[in-house]
Amino acid sequence: MGEDKRILIPDLGRYRSGTSRLRGLRCVHTHLNGESLTKEDLSDLVLLGLDLMVCIQVGESGIPGRISFAHVLPNNLQRQGCNVSTVPDIGRLDLDFDAFIHSLEDELGRAEGGLSLEQKEKALLVGVTTGASWEVKESLDELRDLAVSNNLQVVDTVVQHVSRVHPRFLIGKGKLGELALRCLQTGTNLLIFDNELTPAQVRSLTDATELKIIDRSQLILDIFARRAVTREGKIQVELAQLKYLLPRLASKNTAMSRLTGGIGGRGPGETKLEINRRRVRERIARLNRELKEIRRQRKGRRRLRNAKGLPVVSIVGYTNAGKSTLLNSLTNSRVNVGNRMFETLDPSSRRLRFPREREVIITDTVGFIRNLPEDLMETFAATLEELHDADLLLHVVDVTSPRMEDQIKAVERILFRLNLGEIPTLLVLNKCDRLAPGEAVALSKRLEGIPISALDPKSFSGLLQEMEKTIWPRFSSPGISREYLPLKQREIRSSATC
Repeated sequence: MGEDKRILIPDLGRYRSGTSRLRGLRCVHTHLNGESLTKEDLSDLVLLGLDLMVCIQVGESGIPGRISFAHVLPNNLQRQGCNVSTVPDIGRLDLDFDAFIHSLEDELGRAEGGLSLEQKEKALLVGVTTGASWEVKESLDELRDLAVSNNLQVVDTVVQHVSRVHPRFLIGKGKLGELALRCLQTGTNLLIFDNELTPAQVRSLTDATELKIIDRSQLILDIFARRAVTREGKIQVELAQLKYLLPRLASKNTAMSRLTGGIGGRGPGETKLEINRRRVRERIARLNRELKEIRRQRKGRRRLRNAKGLPVVSIVGYTNAGKSTLLNSLTNSRVNVGNRMFETLDPSSRRLRFPREREVIITDTVGFIRNLPEDLMETFAATLEELHDADLLLHVVDVTSPRMEDQIKAVERILFRLNLGEIPTLLVLNKCDRLAPGEAVALSKRLEGIPISALDPKSFSGLLQEMEKTIWPRFSSPGISREYLPLKQREIRSSATC
């Protein structure tokens, strides 16, 4: 039941829902001013997943007149979104609703392709900006790479330019209806926003669309959770997830809301929420104690290593730049590598022997990314502590990336935030074998970097000479070419290995 200007729709949480199923409800209402279905009607049709939205025009005499009804369209007619039909009066309304709605849901299911264990979860990527569109498009390209790395199927990417960010939904409600319709047509149940979402925005978007809503930070956390192997890595990921979750615990919960109504509404629901918050805080405190103990053990191992006088070289760089491949080629190791972002989370250390019987410890670290969440920076500070003991940093860059220079600046900003700007750094230009010879030489001169191919040890002579000159400046002979032979290495227990 509604008023002359609006209708209040009750909570529909108990009604059925699914990626290829409609709600099982029709909304039938009257219009008193002769207008057909409005944009708000069509938006509610999509956002609520209704079977049908019907309006009956009623004149001053109270007799029903023209009837308009709308339903969503499957993917093959996605540009139109909704189909609106009109009949002059109720006597000409001839619709076998049961057969029609079954047919529509079958078409939605076929457009989705059906869900099976083998299929990837589908996601729609959304970027909202008040500035230049090209900037958010570049960021969305990276978000797509992150989603693919997390075994997601990206259905589409949407860029929304707004003059002012909506405080509740980030985007306008009309655009939100379009996104919900696109998700319904393609069987997508996940919206990933490139922007950082507040807990209130996540709740509002979830309530409005009944879709799973996450942002860039949560996607990165999910990737980390999949890849962490060691005890330390798992602790760090869980800490970051709990810190991210804590302010978002007050999400909509119908069971709680029913328990906490009326006068003096502080009832069992709020108590349950406080219990959850306290448990999260206790878990965070316990994990911090465990991480502190791991840090103490690492410090002891680092002291023993420093007593041996071995220099330390750390490989840093943007994610998926080829750091682990370089470590494998330098030390003849078998660290896991893969063409996806954040393949390496748990640092690995190996010995590297130079031709003059000198040795260093070389460490592969977790890759960096721009707009790295602050919680991740804080949580991984224990692992990144290793960088402070490095005598040399190798900053590996993927020269084939269209965002190469932005990635270089992002890594330099993170190193500055970690107070690592004073450590000598060599810029290593990886994948130069994919460039024309003249282009690689020009690029190395412009960026003052060392061109290599991490897959080809024969390209390492210049890199090794520069490493020797930096680590042992008094004993290096510049300009002398020495053949490099990788040594069969064994894994060592360093402070980066648990």
